[in-house]
Formats: sequence, structure tokens, C-alpha cells
Amino acid sequence: MGHKSTVIALSGKGGVGKTSLSAAIVRILTEEFPDKKILAIDADPAIGLSVALGVEAKYTLDDIRLKVAKDVTEGMSETQDILAEAKFRLLDAMNEDKGFAFLAIGRPEAAGCYCAINTYLRQVISMLAEEFDYVVIDGEAGIEQINRRVMEKVTHLLLVSDQSRKGIEIIKTIDKVSKELVMADKSGAVLNRILHPETLDESLLDGIPLLTVIGADDVLVENDIEGMSSFELPSDAKILTGARKALKSLDIIN
Repeated sequence: MGHKSTVIALSGKGGVGKTSLSAAIVRILTEEFPDKKILAIDADPAIGLSVALGVEAKYTLDDIRLKVAKDVTEGMSETQDILAEAKFRLLDAMNEDKGFAFLAIGRPEAAGCYCAINTYLRQVISMLAEEFDYVVIDGEAGIEQINRRVMEKVTHLLLVSDQSRKGIEIIKTIDKVSKELVMADKSGAVLNRILHPETLDESLLDGIPLLTVIGADDVLVENDIEGMSSFELPSDAKILTGARKALKSLDIIN
């Protein structure tokens, strides 16, 4: 097809603001590229991105998988049927009123069936990426997904951390693993919720390019409490300014 989508994935430990940052990026892309097709994917089972974007998930990839799996016996054909059904239903479930479509992965019911979900996820993302110009994936905490190569279509990887040693160790690990598995065109770190940006020691990142540092933001905390979306933030909110800077550093926006 020759259509090259920009696929931006955010990864890092839980609680560092990946979801707020993903939502900020989606908002910026809709403002910068009103004529482009943008897809937001919530790959975290906690499903926080729909709230951060102010959209409702009609049904999740897991709902679709379960529905199709009921009608099909185990085997290779199942994947093909699920993909066909998934594509039909996802295009039906696209919420386009804000200039972007939204898909949640959902939470697999049975323990241990992430492998299946990840296989579908990878194929669905590959398939959907062809339909969209920009895809933003709010990845779950940890590196399972990168390990399972869901990310092989990713063109831009944002490693998100706070100032904690643990958060930074995790993004260093993700960076290392992703370099073996993902041939992302560009990747870099976003340090978020930093209380004293001036005291930040960049050498802790072991050479990962630092895209931007985002200070701790009272406005965002209030917004989170009230359940407001990124589209309701003032345009000079720190998370939006920081997200813009990160997108500029990655040459996604001018």
C-alpha cells in the first residue's frame, strides 16, 4: 500500500503520566493536522485514556476477540476471522467527533491470555496503521509488550519517566530491549512531573536523548481529579507545552 503511518508509542513505569501525555499528544496532532486520520489506542488494561481524551469506548479489542472466539474453533482461521471482524467493528466503533478515532485493548478475562491478545494487537495495529496517518499508543507499564513485538510497527518511541531511580532504570531497560526488537525511526525520553527541573542530572539517562522535561503541574492534578480531558486544558498547560516540545524534537510537528 505504501502508506507510511507515524506510530508513536509511549512506554514507562506506571504512574509517570503516560496517559496524560498520550492524550496531550492526540490533542496536539488533531490541532496540527485537522485533515489527517488519527487513531488513539489504549493498550493499558486500566483504560484511563478514554477519560483523558473525553471519549467513550464502545467496545474493546478483547470484547471483539471474545465474541469472535465464541463462534470459531481454535486454530489458525480464528486469527483471520478475528482480524476481519475486528476491522469491521473497529471502523464501526471509531469515535471521530473530535478529529480522532479511539480503540481500547481491554482487559483479558482469563489470566495468561495476554499472548493471544498481543498477537491480535500486533496484527490489528498493523492493519489499522494502514488506515490512519498517525497512531498514538498509550502502552501499559512494563516491557511485556515490547518483548512480544507488538511494537514492531512503531516509528517513534517515547520513554516516559518521573525523577525516580526506578522509573529511569525501567526506561533504560525498555530502551535496550526496544533497540533489539523495534526499529523505531526515533526514540527519546520525556521526564515528567519533575519538581526541580534545574537539578536534573541528564547523565542518569545513559545516552537516551532527552526530548523534554515537564515540571509538576497543579492544573493537571486538578484536571485529573475532576475527570476533565486534555481537550479542556488551557493551551499553555505544562503537559501540552512539553508534549509539543517532544513532538518537535522527534520532527513529528514543525
